[in-house]
Amino acid sequence: MILDIGFETMPREDLEDIQVRRLQATVERAYYNVPFYRANFEKSGVKPDIIKSMDDLKRLPFTTKADLRDNYPFGMFAVPMDNVVRIHASSGTTGKPTVVGYTARDIKTWAELMARALSAGGAGRGDIIHNAYGYGLFTGGLGVHYGAEKLGASVIPVSGGNTKRQIVLMKDFGPTILTSTPSYALHLAEVAEEVGESFKNFKFKFGIFGAEPWSEKMRTELEEKLYLSAVDIYGLSEVMGPGVAMECHEAKKGLHIFEDHFIPEIINPETGEVLPYGETGELVFTSITKEAFPVIRYRTRDITSLNPEPCICGRTHVRMNKVSGRSDDMLIIRGVNVFPSQIESVLMGFEGVAPHYQLIVDRIDNLDVLSVLVEVGEKLFSDEVKILQDEAKKISKNIKDYLGVSAKVTLVESKSIARSEGKAVRVVDNRKI
Repeated sequence: MILDIGFETMPREDLEDIQVRRLQATVERAYYNVPFYRANFEKSGVKPDIIKSMDDLKRLPFTTKADLRDNYPFGMFAVPMDNVVRIHASSGTTGKPTVVGYTARDIKTWAELMARALSAGGAGRGDIIHNAYGYGLFTGGLGVHYGAEKLGASVIPVSGGNTKRQIVLMKDFGPTILTSTPSYALHLAEVAEEVGESFKNFKFKFGIFGAEPWSEKMRTELEEKLYLSAVDIYGLSEVMGPGVAMECHEAKKGLHIFEDHFIPEIINPETGEVLPYGETGELVFTSITKEAFPVIRYRTRDITSLNPEPCICGRTHVRMNKVSGRSDDMLIIRGVNVFPSQIESVLMGFEGVAPHYQLIVDRIDNLDVLSVLVEVGEKLFSDEVKILQDEAKKISKNIKDYLGVSAKVTLVESKSIARSEGKAVRVVDNRKI
C-alpha cells in the first residue's frame, strides 16, 4: 500500500521543484549554523546562493565520516542543544561514535518515513510487528517502533536476544510482520526448530530485513525457512536511521529512496565524478528536511546503482539496487559497524602485542562470528597457556566494551600471520550472503 500518494507518486518535475527548495533551505541552514560546513564551503569557493537547480548540488563539497568524527560530539548540530530531543550514535573509525541529533520535528519526520517504509513492505493498520532490531543508541529498534505506531500497527518491542523467549511470543501473540537483521531471522528459524516449533505454524506475512547486506540467495533461504515474503530496508544513522529507502513488496526489485527527503547521487569513489543512472559507484546522500543534523553530500561508502524506471507499485521515487560492497574496509557484524582500525586501537593498549592482526568473519548457524588473530612477542608467547588465555579474554572483553561486538581472540606466535607486499590483509570475510 502507498501510504503518502501525494509525495510517493509525484511526477519527477514536481518532485525536483520541491527538492530544489528544500535543498536551498538546508544548505543555508548548514552554512550559517554549522562551522564545519561554512569552512568547507568557503574552502571550495561556494556559498549557499549558488543552488539554483539540482545540477548545482554537484558544486558542493563532500562530507565524510571522518568529518563527523572530527566534530565529535555535537559540532555538526545545526540547532542549539535546547532543541535536540533525541541523540543516537553509531561507531566511528577510531572508536569515537558518530553522534546524530534530532529535533521534535525530525522525530516526527522519521516516524512518517518509517511508516511509509513499513507500508511499502506489506505492513498496515491491524498488523502486529515483532520488532527484533536492537533498541538503544542503535537507530534500528526505535526507528521501526515509532514508524509502526505512526502506521497504526501494534508493535512488540522485543529487541534482540532471548531467542527462545521470542519463539514463545511469536506463537502466543501471533505477530504478522517480522523486523530484524536477516541473519538473526534465520537464527530464529533454527531455534524454533530446536524447540519443536515451525514458522510454518506462525502468522507472519512479511519480513522486513536490514542493517546488514543480504543477497537474493539469502532472500530465498529466508522465505523458505520463515514462510513469509522477505523485503529489504536501508538506512544509516548519519542520514536518519532506517527508512531512507525501502523495497516494495509488489516488485522486490530495488529500494525506493524517499527523494522528497533525501537526494541520492552515485559517484566514482576514486575521482568523485557524478555517474549517470545505471552505473555502479559509491552512494552519496544529501538530507533536505533534517533540522538538527543535516548532511550534505555524505559519502556512505556503500556501492550500488540507481534505477529511475517506473515501478509496478506506482511509486516514482528512484530505486537503489542492493548494496554490493563497500569502498572502505568497514565490516558489519550483527548490525554493528566495525573497522579494523577500531580493533587495532584496542590491541595497542596491551603490552607485548605486535601490530600484526587479522579479522576473520564467518557465518555460523546463520549468525556472524568475529575472530581476531593477534601476534604477540616471543616473551609473552613463551608464557604458559593459561596466561595467554587470560590475556586473550582481557582483549576480547575490551573489544566488547569498546565496540559492542563479541569477538573470539586468539594470540598467535610472532610472524605467523601471512605478510603482504602491498596493503596488509586485515580482513578475511568468509560469509556467503
